[in-house]
Amino acid sequence: MIRRPARTTAVALAAFALATAPALAQNHPAPTSGGQAADVATGEPQPEAPRVPYWDNWTDSQGISHLTKCTFTTFNLRKTAPGADKMWLGHTIHGAATVMTNVQPAHWKGGWHQNPHVQWIVPTSGTLFVQAMDGTRVELNAGDALLGEDFNTTKDKSGHAGHLSGNVGDAPVTLLITQFDNAIASHKPCLAH
Repeated sequence: MIRRPARTTAVALAAFALATAPALAQNHPAPTSGGQAADVATGEPQPEAPRVPYWDNWTDSQGISHLTKCTFTTFNLRKTAPGADKMWLGHTIHGAATVMTNVQPAHWKGGWHQNPHVQWIVPTSGTLFVQAMDGTRVELNAGDALLGEDFNTTKDKSGHAGHLSGNVGDAPVTLLITQFDNAIASHKPCLAH
């Protein structure tokens, strides 16, 4: 099954949401239900909070990896500086992380492997595919996001563990990756808020 455009530890989610939610919201406009909340301080109507999609690559208690489509929904509309317009801010948690940019040459294939750390993977160009052990396959384009937390997977009958990934098409794929030093995989989908 191919699914197009994809939460685990609070550390991973918070850092990612703060850094990328505005960009992701631009790439994936927020649906609205027509309702508006009132600002507690002023009583003025507020627009509905954005809903920002991402994929979670997680491992269940049987050691099988899965890809689950999740949504960031926890945002507060606030000013960040005097004179600035309000913007939607996600929850922030600070922690040690490594940020890197990788360029995978055209036709790159990654083979079956687990993520080395809890990490956010965001393509900035090209199309990346990721396939979980349960057979779910997604394609991520520029601006899509995947939370990689497939730890402690168990080899299946074909010897596969973790996930399979690679480039789609003839172009290189550029990835922005944020790895978290102390984050712990949740082993449940969609726990990042």
